[in-house]
This record gives sequence, C-alpha cells and structure tokens, in this order.
Amino acid sequence: MQLNKQNLTAFAGKLPCPDYDRGHLQTGIVHIGVGGFHRSHQAYYVHQLLKDGTPEWGITGVGLREGDRAMAEVLQAQDGLYTLVNQRPNGTNSSEIIGSIRDYLLAPDNPDAVIQRMAHPKTKIVSLTITEGGYNLNAATEEFDLTNPDVQYEIAHPQEPRTVFGYLAAALRKRKAGGHPAFTVLSCDNIQHNGNVARRMLLAFARHQDPELAGWIEKEVTFPNSMVDRITPVTTPEVSEYLFREFELEDGWPVVCEPFIQWVVEDNFVNGRPPLETVGVQFVPDVSPYEKMKIRLLNAGHSVLGIPGALHGHPTIDACMRDKVFAGFMRAFMDQEVTPILDPVAGIDLEAYKDQLEARFANPNIRDGVGRICSESSAKLPKFLQPTLRENLRRGGEIHRATFILAAWCYYSDQRHNEKNEPLEILDERAAQLHRAAAGTTTDPISFLRQESIFGDLSEQPRFVEAYTEAVRLVYDRGDVRSLMADW
Repeated sequence: MQLNKQNLTAFAGKLPCPDYDRGHLQTGIVHIGVGGFHRSHQAYYVHQLLKDGTPEWGITGVGLREGDRAMAEVLQAQDGLYTLVNQRPNGTNSSEIIGSIRDYLLAPDNPDAVIQRMAHPKTKIVSLTITEGGYNLNAATEEFDLTNPDVQYEIAHPQEPRTVFGYLAAALRKRKAGGHPAFTVLSCDNIQHNGNVARRMLLAFARHQDPELAGWIEKEVTFPNSMVDRITPVTTPEVSEYLFREFELEDGWPVVCEPFIQWVVEDNFVNGRPPLETVGVQFVPDVSPYEKMKIRLLNAGHSVLGIPGALHGHPTIDACMRDKVFAGFMRAFMDQEVTPILDPVAGIDLEAYKDQLEARFANPNIRDGVGRICSESSAKLPKFLQPTLRENLRRGGEIHRATFILAAWCYYSDQRHNEKNEPLEILDERAAQLHRAAAGTTTDPISFLRQESIFGDLSEQPRFVEAYTEAVRLVYDRGDVRSLMADW
C-alpha cells in the first residue's frame, strides 16, 4: 500500500504514525534543502513537538534546484509523509512515519510560490540544509563569491532568484514592504559558526543587489548558530524492501538513521520559535564549543576514515572501523591533533564523547558508504579538517595525520581507482579541477595545493609543505595507504 494521507490509518496498527491532525498544520518553518539529514533530524524533532499540539510549526519543504525534482515528486505523492528507520547497533530496527512536512515546493516550477510562502507573516523561520558548498563562500578569502554566474544574474534581476540568497532577499523584501516582521534564518549545516556565515553571505549579496534591504536585514533578521548531529547514510533499495516486507508499506524515499541525535541552538530568534526544548533540543547562549568539537571530531573523523578507506577498498565506515589500523589512525588523529586545541565544553566528557563516536562509526547496521563521506570533499575538508591543521601550524602542534589525509585526497583525485583497481565514483562539483591539479603531482609535488580557493595559503607554509611533500611522495611510491597509516 502506498504511503499517503489517505492510507495512513491502515498503517497505524503496524508502526507509529502521526497522531495529530495534519489537516490543521500551518507553515511556521520553511526549510530549504530537504534531504535525508533534514528528515532524520529537524523534521523528526518537529514531528515530536507536533504531538504536543503546536500546529503552527508545520514545515514547508523547498527545493531550489532541478536536481530536487525527485524529492519533490516523492513527497508530493506521499503528502509529505515518509518513514524514518532507526538502525540500532544490535541489528534491530524501529520505524516511524513522520508527518511534520505539510507540503513541498519546487522552485524551478514556481519561484513565486516559494517567495510567497517565505514572505507569509505566519512563516517565522527559514531553515537551511544546503551543504557546505551552498553558501557560495570562497574558501581562500572567506568572502562571498560574486563571480558566481547565478549570483550575477540575481543582482541584475532581483525578481528572478536562482540561489538561496536570491530567494531569501526576495522574501525579506516582501516582508519589509508589507510591514511584516522579519523571519529568522536558521542554518543547520555542518559549518562552524553556520549562522554567522549565513548572515555574512546574505548581507554581502544584499549589499550588491539592494543596499537599502541589506540595512534592514542587518537590523531585523537574526541568524542563530546551531550544531546538528545524526548520522544519516544514503537510503538503499534494501530499506524500501524491508518496509514492504515488514509492513506492506511502499515508501518512495524512506530515511535511515542511527539512534543518536543532538541539536544545540543559539537562542536568538527574532520572531518566535517552537518550544523544541520540550523534545530534547538544547538552547544555549553560545554554540561555538559544541560545534567546534563536533565538526573537528565527527565530521573530520569521517573524512579521516573515508578518503583512505575509499582508496583501500573498504566500502563503508563501519568496515573501516573493523580495521584496527584505520580505527587506530583515526583515534590518534582525534587524541593528538584535535583534542589539544578544543575549548572546554560544558557538560561534555571529551574522552567519553570520542569513545561514543567510535561506537557510532562502528555501528554495523548503518553501513554508511565511504562514497557519501568522500562526496564534495572540496567543500568539506576546508571546513572540517583544515582549521585543525592551521591551528596546529600556528601553535606548533602535531600535523602529520591531517597532512596525510590531504595527500591521500590528492592521490584519490588523481588515480580515480582504489587499490583493487576498482573505479572510484568521485562526487564533487570540482571533480575535474581536482583531477587536473592532482595530475601534476609527479612533476610538482605541491601541484594539488596550488588550488588557492580550496587551500588558501597552505602552499606557503614551510612546515606543512615539507610534511605534505613527504606524505604525497610516500603515497605515490607505495600506493598502499593502509601500510602508511600503520607506520604513521
């Protein structure tokens, strides 16, 4: 039976379903970038909240790209409903139908509908999961990239938005013109100080498109920082098959996740917020220590496993963790390179947190593919790994494991095959650029580092260049990352 509102009552006896009246849901949150993570995390929290009778906080999902059409078709056919499958380490699953997404709008089909929904006075929050690359940030300068052709078009044509900044500006312009309060822009992406980054990028865009609006945004809009955490691997066909076998349920795009979930949010909302503290969200004055800890340990730790794991031929993160060499290398990275530069985090036992991360990565039921972890590394590594490297360079700290990962990433981008001669599927907007830069390594050892938009001035840091040159030489000479990790 197809999952939709008409058939929802038929599933109620088989697995937990929304017990609130979805017909009375109103849009209080517009979320841009509905993917697996949003549906396992923010939408799940709001679903829990709606059970307590707060219908004004329903979610309208938005896709800005043509690539979001598949998600639009599924959620529209299923009336926003989807199944969340929680995969426990002991091999058991628990499943629940989530109902917090009341509708979904695809911007390429109707841009004005998206602007109108964001501009509606009942919309209090516009939240984002647009990935690291969605912020249009030049990694070298940390400034807004005005050379983006879509941005240039939007600046000249304010009524024809293409990027998230164009849509936010268009909606806020309508709010301002109508005399309505601003909404809060809530970034839920894995970027340290994500709210600050969203604010800086939107203001940079608005100052070029509409300086008067930029001044209003600066005064009226808030951008809370937040830290989000829940491992959410890519949904495989086996998940849909499991739901059909267990519940006779046909879900076009279910979501899988781990049991662990965390959301820490700066309590800085301009126009009201949902009482999410009642369902476990932490509202704090300063998110910085939490997000720094999570990004530099969990997110960087994933890449520390994923890039060499892909080269060696490990298919998943839990497979990497079953390899004592990989697990030991990652723990040494966390202990020796990250921990010494972390700030104290209230209520967190750092050693216990790292132990918990190891257990989460090792969850055999999650089977998080290394391909997902390696995807868009050109956006991830400058945010997750390089800040630790740079800080250790400034402090005279340990840099060798982080440096090795960058050397392995160069080899990964150059060779495009793993050690078993199996092709690597490299999913990165800059894949061609990365390959060209890496291909020059045999004649110029730091050719890969000369991508200033990714590495900034690292190619001018003598201690790092010396360590990188040696690491890349060893990787290219041996072609066996596991043996090098064992020696490191």
